[in-house]
Amino acid sequence: MSSLISTASFALLGLYSTHLLAEDVLQTAPEPTTTVQTPATSATPTATPAVIPTPSDTPDTPAPKKRHKEVLTDSSVPKVVISGAGQTDLDVRRQSTASKIIIGREELDRDGDSSVGEILKRLPGVTVGGKPGRGGDIRMRGMGSGYTQILVNGERMPRGFSLDTLSPDQVERIEIIRAPVAEFTTQAVAGIINIVLREDYKQKDTQLRLSDGVEQGRNAPNLSISTPGEIGQLSYTLSGSIFQNRRRDEAFTDNLINDEPGQKIVDQDIGVTNGVHLTPRFEYKFSDSDKLVMQPFVMFANTQTNGTSVLDQLNDQVAPYQNAVWHTGVNSFVSRLFTNYTHRLEDGAKLELKLGTGKSENSTITDRVQTGDATGYQDLLTTSHTEDFNTSVGAKYSKIFSNGHSLVTGVSADWTRRNETEVATDNGAPTFDNSGDNLSAGIRQLAGFVQDEWDINPNWAANAGLRWEGIQTTSTLPTGEILNQSSVWSPLLHLVYRIPDTKDQIRMSATHSYRPPVLNDLIALPALSQNNSPISPDRIGNPNLKPELANGIDVGYEHYISHSGILAANFFYREIHDLMRHEVSLVDGRWVSAPVNLANAQTHGIELEAKFDIVDFFPEAPAISLRSNYSHFWSQVADIQGPNNRIDQQPSQTANLGMDYKMATLPLTLGGSVNWTPAYIVQSSTTQGNTIGLKRQLDMYALWKFSASSQLRFAVNNLVNSDYLTSTFSTLGYPEVSTVVAPTYTTYTLRWELKY
Repeated sequence: MSSLISTASFALLGLYSTHLLAEDVLQTAPEPTTTVQTPATSATPTATPAVIPTPSDTPDTPAPKKRHKEVLTDSSVPKVVISGAGQTDLDVRRQSTASKIIIGREELDRDGDSSVGEILKRLPGVTVGGKPGRGGDIRMRGMGSGYTQILVNGERMPRGFSLDTLSPDQVERIEIIRAPVAEFTTQAVAGIINIVLREDYKQKDTQLRLSDGVEQGRNAPNLSISTPGEIGQLSYTLSGSIFQNRRRDEAFTDNLINDEPGQKIVDQDIGVTNGVHLTPRFEYKFSDSDKLVMQPFVMFANTQTNGTSVLDQLNDQVAPYQNAVWHTGVNSFVSRLFTNYTHRLEDGAKLELKLGTGKSENSTITDRVQTGDATGYQDLLTTSHTEDFNTSVGAKYSKIFSNGHSLVTGVSADWTRRNETEVATDNGAPTFDNSGDNLSAGIRQLAGFVQDEWDINPNWAANAGLRWEGIQTTSTLPTGEILNQSSVWSPLLHLVYRIPDTKDQIRMSATHSYRPPVLNDLIALPALSQNNSPISPDRIGNPNLKPELANGIDVGYEHYISHSGILAANFFYREIHDLMRHEVSLVDGRWVSAPVNLANAQTHGIELEAKFDIVDFFPEAPAISLRSNYSHFWSQVADIQGPNNRIDQQPSQTANLGMDYKMATLPLTLGGSVNWTPAYIVQSSTTQGNTIGLKRQLDMYALWKFSASSQLRFAVNNLVNSDYLTSTFSTLGYPEVSTVVAPTYTTYTLRWELKY
């Protein structure tokens, strides 16, 4: 631990040396202007084989908090408010007591990305699983699924929702919170990503975006529109998008058994997705002190995929199949209504009441016909249907006191009811016991919190909070009822020290967080593998899983350059208890993977960030903006032998480098970014591990502004479309290694953006 602190200290000293050098170059950096208003009002911040069968080509969360100070000693002393009008995203970041990164509309639009996931991959400490251009689970600190809490408007979204399906046009800003805060949730060991939909800002014009992306000659058109309006006390913004996406994927798999060639598998598939998103927003003002905000969210997507698989058995074992043709149809529907009522009390306090309700539905039908000399003809039909019904309520009270304290306290409750049915047949006969039976589950989550933000003096500020969360899961199976419940008290402390006579500051956090088991790991129906082996097992749940508990510290240093730049370093450490992992064993002649609790694990790392304009250092330089970040992660799981006993799916490092150049003689902006994650190995259990290959992605764009209301954007994503390699190895029963090579592709997108 001492060596880690030393490493972080050297990094901070190096960054501070950069700060001193910058001060020498700039002499004196201009301070951001603030407006002092005498009335007690402030403006709102603006915030390949020779023969392969070919598949047919078928087709509300509050705005960022303003930092302000009040002096209320007696009536003879005027009330002074330092307004946050005209605040930039960087201003909001600096003034927050918790470590937070704000990504606003300018950055959301810059690279012409087609999904929110593509934007997130460039942010400090954020990685995205899966091969380039195909999205995947979002991770902070490199930690796998479940450690990062994904919120939309401050609330967890239901099953079936994916950030890869959310268009950047529907988002107002993204908040990256590196350590949990009491107001949101403590189910965030790695941190929180809060997606804020188009919200409390006064849009003046109708905004229309037309785009078309091309990958391998297949088009992906998208139409997005957002239009504002007012009717008396009612103001609204109607936003929505409609899209189609066509994709073709390939994968080449080599399986080695006892260090000898075992199987070669070639998979191909072609898919078409059609979808629509609707995200309108309505606000009704009853008076200056009361308003009601309603924000529906509706998403529907239909995906039809045809595929083929060819398996070549290279040893004397029986091949599970030789040729397969399959079709999958998926319908996904997510609806959600966010309702927020705000009442301002006479003493200046604010009361917020929240109500959310929604439904998500997913229906999947897969028909796979496979043949083989030894196995004959098999028609494998799997039909699954899942419905989630969700209701949430909450109340929050907030008040700013004259002694520098800002108190927020609240309670919330969330109920989810799931109904799930899966029917799996092999030539008409059930493939597992209880096939076709209904599974129902209820999830109840309760929470209460209190949080105090305190401006101790001009140099020190604190955010102290306490949150309690309890989860109870009840499920009804053909074998009986299963009950799993857990609760956690989480004290949280965030400190900010603002170095006198500078804009620099040091952040420190001490947190207690947890990761509950997901419902599928508790009560999931069996998921059967078509090529069952130690590296491709069936999957089941474990009703006795316990949540992971984590204690953490964060220490960060931030140096702000002029109005738009920052140099920052952040060190984090997490000690995790009751780590959850999947273990593979032989059950009734089949290899089965089930989740279990291990002992302890720890992870730590350092995150470096630099973002600035060249003119901040050289006033005569071209209008070039640079942005870069680098993160290095270490981790160790106590119950698994090294040397690669890391947190599951965590790479050792990741880096991003980007540049934007605004030409002086033409209304043209050019830019690009490089995203890099090196290859790494994770020993996921005593007998099994995974290798993830090098992942790099080069994106470029050009933006031509015809006028203030019309511009054309051309983007090239994944320009270096190198193959993506993954492998799984196991020593269970016999040594086996499965290596998958998946080609990636370049996407070209042209988008016209219009305001009128």
